[in-house]
Amino acid sequence: MFGKTLTEVEKVPKFRFMDLSGKVSLVTGAGRGLGRAYALALAAAGSSVVVNDVDAAAAGETAAAIAAAGGRAVAAPGAVGGSEVAERLAGTAVETFGRLDVLVTNAGVLRDRVLWKMTDDDFDTVVDVHLRGTFTCARAAARRMREQGTGGRLILISSPAGQRGNFGQTNYAAAKAGIVAMARTWALELARSGITVNAVVPVAATEMTRTIPAFAPILDEAERTGGPLPGWLREQEGMGTVEDVAGLIVFLASDAAAEVSGQAVGIGGDRLALWSHPAEKAVALAGGGWSAEAIAASWDTGVGAAPETYGIPAPKAPAS
Repeated sequence: MFGKTLTEVEKVPKFRFMDLSGKVSLVTGAGRGLGRAYALALAAAGSSVVVNDVDAAAAGETAAAIAAAGGRAVAAPGAVGGSEVAERLAGTAVETFGRLDVLVTNAGVLRDRVLWKMTDDDFDTVVDVHLRGTFTCARAAARRMREQGTGGRLILISSPAGQRGNFGQTNYAAAKAGIVAMARTWALELARSGITVNAVVPVAATEMTRTIPAFAPILDEAERTGGPLPGWLREQEGMGTVEDVAGLIVFLASDAAAEVSGQAVGIGGDRLALWSHPAEKAVALAGGGWSAEAIAASWDTGVGAAPETYGIPAPKAPAS
């Protein structure tokens, strides 16, 4: 990844703003998987990186890999969720590198169970790390960015589960949906400070996605054979490697994305997508209001004529 030869696309003048030299980034959950890929990509673009992970050894290894490639990084282990860790992470960026310009809230855990089997602890643990951790880290980062007065980037990691729901993921889907809602809200609140806020909806082959029954057999087969993921999976499902996602993080952190805010952007494999905002799909009016009987009589031919789909469809290989 580091020191690679520029491709023809990267030589195009409009990409000159992808240089993140002088910027300082904080990536949570960067010890492995997607978070590690984000940290490495930001460092490759020139940013100094604060590498957070609950696993101190994993955070240290990512920071060491960046340093070995000529970059600047510091490991800052800790479990995100509470304000104390969030403030410490933002403070580490300022104390070590003098400022904080980019925050990527990637840290997360899974506690998958169907509704009637999900415990309070299952729910609270996932919401605390994903939703509260995003809130506390973003608040700490926004305060420092506003003090600096030079703008900044909040890049919040969501999930397709938060956009469509997913079986067995009440806690995870709720947290990831909330993250997109916070991105839209903070984009409004921080606009005057020059701080953009966007949600990223990634899909990649990781140990976390391996726990999803629909994807597990395909990922296991690719790992067994040592070959790449099938082309149809990369194209139709947007499922690829963690490195496939990292380019979007660098773009959103760069000056080229200075006018991009309040968006939910999906990426994975060969696909780049913009998710729509929730909006009224169909509207019907009744003078004096709607009774239950009137709704029942008109539902199938009125606003309920084309109901929305829900859930993440199982991947389906094209017929040979």
